[in-house]
Amino acid sequence: MSDGFLYESFRGVDWGVATADTIAAPPPPPPERGGHFRQWTDDIRQLVGVTPDAHRMVAGWPRLQPDGPGAWDRQALDRCDRALDSLLELGLKPGLTLLDRSLPPWLEASGGWLARDTAEHFAAFAAELGRRFGDRVTRWITSTDLAGPTLADHVAGMYTPGRGIGRAGLSTVHHILLANGLATQALRAAGASGRIGTTVTLVGGYPATDDPFDRLALERLVSWTNRLFLDPMLLGEHMVTEDDVSPVEATGCVHPGDLEIIATAQDMLGLSWHTPFRVTAPENLPHVLPADKCLGTLNEVNRLLVGLGFAITPFDDVETTAYGWPLVPEALADAVADLHDLYGELLPPLSVIDNGMGDLDLVDETGHSDDARRGALLRARLSWLGRVIARGVPVCGYEYWSVLDNLEAKFRYTRLYAMAVPDHEPPPRPPMPSDWVSGGAFAGPVPSGAGAGLTLVPTGPRAQSVGAP
Repeated sequence: MSDGFLYESFRGVDWGVATADTIAAPPPPPPERGGHFRQWTDDIRQLVGVTPDAHRMVAGWPRLQPDGPGAWDRQALDRCDRALDSLLELGLKPGLTLLDRSLPPWLEASGGWLARDTAEHFAAFAAELGRRFGDRVTRWITSTDLAGPTLADHVAGMYTPGRGIGRAGLSTVHHILLANGLATQALRAAGASGRIGTTVTLVGGYPATDDPFDRLALERLVSWTNRLFLDPMLLGEHMVTEDDVSPVEATGCVHPGDLEIIATAQDMLGLSWHTPFRVTAPENLPHVLPADKCLGTLNEVNRLLVGLGFAITPFDDVETTAYGWPLVPEALADAVADLHDLYGELLPPLSVIDNGMGDLDLVDETGHSDDARRGALLRARLSWLGRVIARGVPVCGYEYWSVLDNLEAKFRYTRLYAMAVPDHEPPPRPPMPSDWVSGGAFAGPVPSGAGAGLTLVPTGPRAQSVGAP
């Protein structure tokens, strides 16, 4: 039975799922095919009373143009055609992601996102896909994550260890934003009829204490994450620090007219959400991070972050998943509300995407997926978000990212950078039953009163003003 409050709160919101499956690649053998879309549909149907009807996949730029800008793989293009037609035959709305972190090898060899020309090549790629598939794709996401190929890779060296070059790598932020603006213009010029937008990784959290310096530290975190990408897109200017310096422009990468292109209007903005952060000022770190919580990997991260004026620390008395992610269901709503407070009417309609991966590691005492707790967590998260929507924040979509995607990144990076997994413990690998896809493990109903077994500690600053769901 659906939740009446959720049904009314999310009336008009598009529901869907997404996968990192590359439709330009040869299809996998059964039983893997078709499983991603079914994983979450029953959860949403039970809670909200609607059936997700949108399915977004990755085009696969490296496969479509493996050898150069003019060298298209015709068989890969045909596979894209068939995949989109198959979704339409099933009554689903196809969505297409143009970039999922990886560039074609020939572009990587010429500098990747450090090279300005990559933005021009991406626009040409988008134009061709818009011309071929624009009559069938209902939603275009130019990039699944603006921060991954830029901050994580070229600045910090996470995805390719040793490749990070620090602040000099911030030119990649400008280039990928330029690519997004050029691709948006190219899709529209090619006659693409669907909505066009991109994705930012939404970062939010709470100050560790009531100390004003901790609140300032949280503002610095937001500046170096959300504002780094959204100020150029929505304000037409690069983020400026407290010292009145633009770190991106200081790299010398900005050309006349670039920011006007970057500020090209978007039909929607995707928000990728994972976990909230508890933030403190560097000078307060010894007081809020006891010795028994000084995890080696967390210390390594903080050694980098303190140079930006903030540090992160584990939440106190908050239940976590097996990956160390804190279970704070109101955190997504708080982060969305904070974003709206920052940009107001400049924000395009928002779509929460790339969400839900971490929910599936909630296991019961037997080590199997705990459907009741997962359902309760989803209900709580949606209830908080519904209250933010009621306050006028424009949320137009919500979709899940398949739990089976990006497993390597999940197992590696959530282990390295999680804040609640002691160093002496092995990397958490909860059971992942092989019949999740083939056996319809998510078809069972969410029991009534499912939330009774899920103890969650509200920590959000809006817990008092909005009211618990």
